[in-house]
Amino acid sequence: MNLTGLQFLDKMEVADKSVFLRADFNVPLENGVISDDFRIRKALPSIAHILEKGGKLIIGSHLGRPKGKRVSAFSMDPVGARLAELLGCEVILPHELMDPSLGTLVDEMKSGQVMLLENLRFHPGETKGDPEFARHLAGLADCYVNDAFGAVHRGHASVYQMVEYFDRQNKAGGFLVRDEVLALNQLVDQPASPFVAVMGGAKVSDKLGILTTLVDEVDAIVIGGAMAYTFLRAQGIEVGASLVESEQLETARKIVERARVRKTELCLPTDHVVARRFDASSPDETAIVETIDVGWQGLDIGPATRERYRTVIESAKTVFWNGPMGVFENPLFCEGTNAVATFVAQGDGHSVVGGGDSAAAIRSAGMEEAIDHVSTGGGASLEFVQGKPLPGIEALRPNHPFESFLSSRS
Repeated sequence: MNLTGLQFLDKMEVADKSVFLRADFNVPLENGVISDDFRIRKALPSIAHILEKGGKLIIGSHLGRPKGKRVSAFSMDPVGARLAELLGCEVILPHELMDPSLGTLVDEMKSGQVMLLENLRFHPGETKGDPEFARHLAGLADCYVNDAFGAVHRGHASVYQMVEYFDRQNKAGGFLVRDEVLALNQLVDQPASPFVAVMGGAKVSDKLGILTTLVDEVDAIVIGGAMAYTFLRAQGIEVGASLVESEQLETARKIVERARVRKTELCLPTDHVVARRFDASSPDETAIVETIDVGWQGLDIGPATRERYRTVIESAKTVFWNGPMGVFENPLFCEGTNAVATFVAQGDGHSVVGGGDSAAAIRSAGMEEAIDHVSTGGGASLEFVQGKPLPGIEALRPNHPFESFLSSRS
């Protein structure tokens, strides 16, 4: 990505100013309790900088998909409580996004104080990019900082439209966004070879763009997860009751052929951990097979495949991983994903993990420190590597054409 014209937080004057920080606090909750505060912790450097420099901090984020309605399960209350613990200070939590008194409350804040707005997606205008909602949010602050890398590929009001109301001196990327851009640029700008991409997850359709891009850019693509069975079926291999996207079979064939022409090694599973039920609960319900029979479905890569993938991954000089190798949230089908996490961590190459389930697997395996970069944004990292312009980043550029950008991107 071209960084020309982009300003980051360290170059912005925030003393005695109200600063709107768009963060990504879309954290997992279990019974109302945060089960992983990774995304909150990753925003702390930007938060600390603004407070240390004397800014009044207003944080906006989304949580879950409440679809424009107030849903108590997606309230920012637990996030505010955890943020207060991490910062060691009070976090003001107003509960109405459109309350007319919100502006007064901001005016009464003192330098060094923190306010966390209620879930931005409680307002239908957030995901619709509503200009009136964007104007309302912009009216709360003197400066705008985007530190929500996991949302920069969305043309949402707090990510894109509201930035139009800030001049070039008063809009910037946060430290997390800066670090993400610099790390992911290494995958795009002459990565060291061999360059290996590890792609997993459920659907080929979810990864179609990145697979089409990477097949021309990398030395090898390692495929796991349910998407592997679409590729296997496309080559005439029986996959039993495994998940297959029939409408993507021809696309899969084209990617296989493109890999052959480009001499890109395309690695697919040769053995599988299978079960008759997706929600199998006992080892007695699973089996390791090379050929999947009718009525059985592949839910993880097998030991022979894991060993072959180890050789490819550990020999790489650059590794990009996005997507699990199986139904890793079930302990019966997590070994493939955990093994890949180990291979990526133990390899000597530059390693980037592209957010989402892959990042969760790395943290679960306790190997986060061994990875060069663990992204906070799965979808955003995929679009970045494909070379797509990201609305939340482009909006930060001086003289950005807000009127035409989104329509030209769609």
